[in-house]
Amino acid sequence: MKFPYPLVIFAGGKSSRMGRDKALLPFGGYPTLTEYQIARFTPYFEKIYVGCKSREKFDFEANFIEDLPQYDDSAPHIGLISAFEQIKSDTICVLSVDTPFFEAEHFQKLLEADNRADAVVAQSPKGNQPLCALYRRTALPHIKALAAAKQYRFAALFERISTTFVAFEDEKIFTNLNTPEEYAKAML
Repeated sequence: MKFPYPLVIFAGGKSSRMGRDKALLPFGGYPTLTEYQIARFTPYFEKIYVGCKSREKFDFEANFIEDLPQYDDSAPHIGLISAFEQIKSDTICVLSVDTPFFEAEHFQKLLEADNRADAVVAQSPKGNQPLCALYRRTALPHIKALAAAKQYRFAALFERISTTFVAFEDEKIFTNLNTPEEYAKAML
C-alpha cells in the first residue's frame, strides 16, 4: 500500500561539518545517499521529490524541486516553500537526506497520528525532528512570513501553527550523518 502523500527528501544543506556534500556520499550499496533514500522509499510513495538548491550537482534522474530563485538562504523553510509552490498536494511528507535510519514504518506512525494539524512532527527522546514530518499547505503562510523575517527556527513555526508531536522512543532512527565520524559509524 502506498502512502497518500508525496515524499520530499531535503538534500540542499551546506554539509559544512561533513566537509563535502552529504547528499552525494555513497551509502547502502548506492552511489549516493540520495539515491539510497529514493530507492528504499519508492515502494511506499507514489511520488518522491528531491528538494535542493540546484539539481546540477546530481548526475542521476529524479523528480527535483529546486529552491525558488527569489530565496538566497539555505534553510528547510525555503525547501518547504519551494515544495508547496511546485507540488499540487496539500500535504507532503518530508525527510532529511542524511537520516538513513528513519523507515517507512515511522512515516506510518506519523500518518496514523494525523489529526489534520498543520504539521505532524516526529519527536525523539532528545527533541523535535522537524525534517521527519508531514506538513500541510495551511502552514505555508506562516513559513513564508518567517522566511521573510529570516527566522528559520522550527520552534518559531510550531508556535504559530497547529502541530501534533509524535513520540518515538528510539533515538537511533533520527541519527543524522553530519560529520565524517558519524558517516563512518553508519557505514558499519
